[in-house]
Amino acid sequence: MTTPKQLLVRAAARNNAEWCAAMSRSHGLAGEFGAQSWTAPARTPLYYPDAVTLVPGADPAALATRIDTTTPGASVKDSFADLDLGEAGFQVLFEAQWIHRPAGAPATASDLAWNVAGDPDTLRAWAHAWDDGNGNADLFRPELLDDPATFVLAGQSPDGRVIAGAVASRSDQVVGISNVFALEGGPDAAWPVVLEAVHGLFPTLPVVGYEHGSDDLAAAVRHGFEPVGPLRIWLHG
Repeated sequence: MTTPKQLLVRAAARNNAEWCAAMSRSHGLAGEFGAQSWTAPARTPLYYPDAVTLVPGADPAALATRIDTTTPGASVKDSFADLDLGEAGFQVLFEAQWIHRPAGAPATASDLAWNVAGDPDTLRAWAHAWDDGNGNADLFRPELLDDPATFVLAGQSPDGRVIAGAVASRSDQVVGISNVFALEGGPDAAWPVVLEAVHGLFPTLPVVGYEHGSDDLAAAVRHGFEPVGPLRIWLHG
């Protein structure tokens, strides 16, 4: 029997795959949804996997044939942490936990204003704040604004600067949150404004995402999330 947590993990995995697909499309790369996984035929954008499993027990050999393992850097998001991709030349990069927060759960009030980036200039300001000088702000391209299920949430200081934010990805059952950041105060400063925005936009949808690292996971738990299942990232080579 499938448990409620297992259903949540499936919904979170599907939502995350849809977000990875949207990010890939914004870079001109079309992936494909199959019965067991979403896969991309060529190298995906930085930080984004070439495959995301959608159900437990995906076939490792079949999965590996649907992505490019000849170019360095291929990665797989093993959404249920149940694959052995070692024989296909992969090694574990890190492990993480899917997280879930019920719709309408109480949240800490934020003192930041927020909006949804709706034009290239606002997206650029958000991306530079998210990147914080690491040289990867161009990852978020204007084409991303054309995706109807993607919402770039910008928390703003009183003078209008973007100082916190996240990306919200809406699907039928859940809204997924990724790329959570704050220029000062870390996730404890970011989550209040992000959750305020999500509740305003999607009041009836539960919130999902994933965290790796004990500090970030603990911060999410402090803001009403619960861990619901493990995932694993595999890197080729």
